[in-house]
Amino acid sequence: MALTVGDLARASGVNPSAVRFYEAHGLLSAERTSGNQRRFQDADVCRTKVIRVAQRVGLSVAEIRQVLDDLPPDPAPGDWRRLAESLVAEAHRRISQLQQVLGEITGGEKLCELEEPAGLLPDRLRSSGRHLA
Repeated sequence: MALTVGDLARASGVNPSAVRFYEAHGLLSAERTSGNQRRFQDADVCRTKVIRVAQRVGLSVAEIRQVLDDLPPDPAPGDWRRLAESLVAEAHRRISQLQQVLGEITGGEKLCELEEPAGLLPDRLRSSGRHLA
C-alpha cells in the first residue's frame, strides 16, 4: 500500500515535516507519482518509528543513516529486533557516559581554577553549594 506523507506521519506518530526531513536526509525514500507526490511503503512506518527512537537515544542523522543502511531492503522481524537491541545497548552506553560526567560535575572538585566574579554564577548554582571555579 502506498502511503502519503500525511498517512506515514499519522501512522508513525511524527509530524509531516519530520517525514520530509527524513527523506531529505536519506533516512527514508519515496516513490513519486505522476503529480510528483511522495508515496511511501508500509515498512516505512516501522522505519520512521525507529528513526525517532534513534534520535531520542541521541544518534545523529549520519549515525541513523548508517544503522538503517545495515538493514536488508525488506527487513524481517528479526532484523528489527537486532536493530532494537543495538539501540538499547547504545542508550545504556550513553547513559553510563552521562552518569560519569554528572559524577565529575557534582563530585565536589573544581572544574576549573577561575575567580568567580560576583553575579556571574547563576543563583541556583551559588545556593546549591556547587562551584564551577
